[in-house]
Amino acid sequence: MTIYNLGSINIDLVYRVPHLPGPGETLASTSFSKGLGGKGANMSVASTRAGATCVHIGAIGDDGIWAKDRLQSYGVETAFIRVSDLATGNAIIAVDDAAENSIILYPGANQALTEDEILVALGTAGASDIFLTQNETNAQVEGVKLAKDKGLRVAYAAAPFEAKAVEAVLDQLDLLFLNEVEAQQLQEATGLSPENLPVLDVIVTLGARGCRWYHGGQVLEFDAHRVEAVDTTGAGDTFTGYVLAALDRGMNMPEAIDLASRASALMVTRLGAADVIPPLAEVEKFHP
Repeated sequence: MTIYNLGSINIDLVYRVPHLPGPGETLASTSFSKGLGGKGANMSVASTRAGATCVHIGAIGDDGIWAKDRLQSYGVETAFIRVSDLATGNAIIAVDDAAENSIILYPGANQALTEDEILVALGTAGASDIFLTQNETNAQVEGVKLAKDKGLRVAYAAAPFEAKAVEAVLDQLDLLFLNEVEAQQLQEATGLSPENLPVLDVIVTLGARGCRWYHGGQVLEFDAHRVEAVDTTGAGDTFTGYVLAALDRGMNMPEAIDLASRASALMVTRLGAADVIPPLAEVEKFHP
């Protein structure tokens, strides 16, 4: 079984700051780092580190060859990552002393994907596989349709949030990931609360309060593990990747959520994104 991830690849430029800058404010950072990121790349690394086989479908520029190489070194299958004429997507991330962040995205090559490339990447995919996408690339609608036509289970992480992007694929989804704010925004746009969405499984993450799983008219709540956070960047992506990998490995949803909650709790205790996502062996030993 395989997770096919139509996802972004970004170069993360991370600045540590005493507080998030306000309008017109110039602020000196206390540290700087450059690493692999993008919601898609983060989820591919997370699912791979959680024990799944993950094929990443995406695009980079010439300036991002190292990012593709790094994904491959982490075990992600990279044969369907194309080198585009556009620059690699990047993110300017400010992280403050309270572990909150502010992010500016440049899409770049993430917007250069074609339907034909997705079709080729899904050439050997089948009903036992999972298709995942987010809102940091183009061609999500086309990708979801191609995946459904081949019988894949389709998961969507609705970030960065845009109600129209979610609505465009909503009736094709088997699993939807939202945070609390996104769930409220989607309800305002559609008039549907999470339990009334036409999706079999909806997971709403609540940050330090855990998450809710909506399934078949039932709602189950899961507490978060208490840790001292230093950086929340990539925590939601880690959660998503771990949930899908656990389901792919045959776990039931409560087991998958428990494992993913431990992974994301570990994730917020370290600085960075894809490069510091914890491996399965570490997560399984982590019981805060």
